[in-house]
Amino acid sequence: MTYPASPSAGVSLPVPAAELDAADPLARFRSRFLEPEDGQVVAYLDGNSLGRPLAETAGRMGEFIGGEWGNRLIRSWDESWMDEPIRLGDRLGDVVLGAGPGQALVADSTSVMLYKLLRAALDGRPGRDEIVVDRDNFPTDRFLVEGIAAERGASIRWIDADPKAGVRPGDVAAVVGRRTAVVLLSHVAYRSGYLADAPAITALVHDAGALMLWDLCHSAGSVPLHLDQWGVDLAVGCTYKYLNGGPGAPAFGYVRAGLQAELQQPLWGWMGAHDPFGMSEQYRPADGLRRFLTGTPPILAMQPLKHMVELIAEAGMDAVREKSVLLTERAIALADGLLAPLGVGLASPRDPARRGSHITIEHPRFREVTAALWERGVIPDFRPPYGLRIGLSPLSTSFAELDAGMAAVRDALLEVS
Repeated sequence: MTYPASPSAGVSLPVPAAELDAADPLARFRSRFLEPEDGQVVAYLDGNSLGRPLAETAGRMGEFIGGEWGNRLIRSWDESWMDEPIRLGDRLGDVVLGAGPGQALVADSTSVMLYKLLRAALDGRPGRDEIVVDRDNFPTDRFLVEGIAAERGASIRWIDADPKAGVRPGDVAAVVGRRTAVVLLSHVAYRSGYLADAPAITALVHDAGALMLWDLCHSAGSVPLHLDQWGVDLAVGCTYKYLNGGPGAPAFGYVRAGLQAELQQPLWGWMGAHDPFGMSEQYRPADGLRRFLTGTPPILAMQPLKHMVELIAEAGMDAVREKSVLLTERAIALADGLLAPLGVGLASPRDPARRGSHITIEHPRFREVTAALWERGVIPDFRPPYGLRIGLSPLSTSFAELDAGMAAVRDALLEVS
């Protein structure tokens, strides 16, 4: 694909994009992703909403359909599929989550998995009736908290943090107490990209006697995670962003080993029962992590995720993070040079240690600009009221692609202003 000339003239960028791409140790992975038809996409800057598909996935899906499904038919449940949610969870835990075996599983949607673990956490702290969440968290998280609070007669303690700065340990310390049952926060904020101090916040929540539930949707696959080391109790994340599992790909859940026998998830289904094929008259939960399953796992939808986890294992999460920082640093430099003179502000942290793999810039005309950019094959996304998010997937995004996209934002803004 041919990109427009670098927009760096007049912008203080220490290294041209072409040099960065030539020196990029992860550049070889870009060819592993499916390339859109010529001219359809100039710059894809929305990998934090939906990652590109791997080029191999279509063929490997065909092999799965013809083999495990087409040839083995229902026998594949006994031969492989019954263990797939936890087997894939173990691999995801090892490569991405920093989790030992038997603590992560793949099943359900993000909303359903969040509901199950949040409800279990609230009920798992009897005598405590308070859920803590921040007002700028993703709507699903907030809506689920409100629904569960209404369902269980619990109260909500809201954190009012600066949306451009994110929830800090001091914000959490100010609200947790003897009534707190569970705290739900996003590790990387969906709007600003703020990267929370997970170890410090988790420790504060534990000091208050509560459970910590992290939403990892915007960090899994872009930021190294160490859930076991951090002492995290519970976590949930989607797999269609930086894990490239495809639209509607199943979510993952993490339950610390020491909590599994203590918590009871609310959606009792046959796959989470002690003997699924015993057709028992009464529900008895399975031992260990399987008790957090409910219905039949989406085996077919898990396959693209399996392919991407192996690609991340090949690249290494530390290398992914290193390139992520370089990409977001360059995006901020381009925003400062090309867009700030046009009235664009930065709504993300400048400190890379406190930033995930996307940035948000703001301007009152960005809704119109986003629509114009999509028509031209430049694809960021818009978040009300004025935010344009630049999502950068280190394994599939080049520096030249970023430069071209930011130049296009400038040109579209000039046209609508």
